[in-house]
Amino acid sequence: MTIQKKAQQGFTLIELMIVIAIVGILAAIALPAYQDYIVRAKTAEPMAALAEAKTTVAEYVAGNGQWPTAPNSAFGINTASRIAQSEIINVIKITETQLAAGDSIYITAVVEGCVWDGSACTDTASTTLAEFSLSGSTNSDGSMSWDCIPGGGSGTAMQTKYLPANCRG
Repeated sequence: MTIQKKAQQGFTLIELMIVIAIVGILAAIALPAYQDYIVRAKTAEPMAALAEAKTTVAEYVAGNGQWPTAPNSAFGINTASRIAQSEIINVIKITETQLAAGDSIYITAVVEGCVWDGSACTDTASTTLAEFSLSGSTNSDGSMSWDCIPGGGSGTAMQTKYLPANCRG
C-alpha cells in the first residue's frame, strides 16, 4: 500500500478574492467614520475658545450682578478675526445687543469650511463657514446656565455629526 503525499499549494483564487472583499467592506465602513472623528477632534479648538469666553462672561455677571450695557467691549472677549492665527476658527462672536434681565447671551464660534469639506486651509477668509454656540442665561439665584446649540442665528449651523459630544444632545 502506497500513500501519496499531496504538497500544500497555497490559497485558491476564490479564497484570496473573499479576503480582499472582506477587507474592502471593512475599509468602506471605517474610512467615513474616521473622517468624521477627525472633524470632531478639530472642533475641540473652537469649543475651548467658547469655554474661555463662557468663563469670562460668568465672572462678569457674578461680579457685577447684571449683563453689561455693551457686551462685546465689557467682557473683554477677543472677537477679532482669527484667520491668521487659526486654520479652524474664523471668528468668535458674542451677542451684540444690550441684554436685559432674563435674556440669553450667545457666544458663537464660526468655523472654517476646510475643517470638514477637505479643502485646503489657508490664512485667507473662507466662503464656507459654519457655526455652533453656547447660549447662556441667568437663573433666579444668580447662577448661569449654558447650552450648546448648533448655529448662532446668523449663519449656517454646523452639522450635528461634527459637533463636539456635549453639543449633540
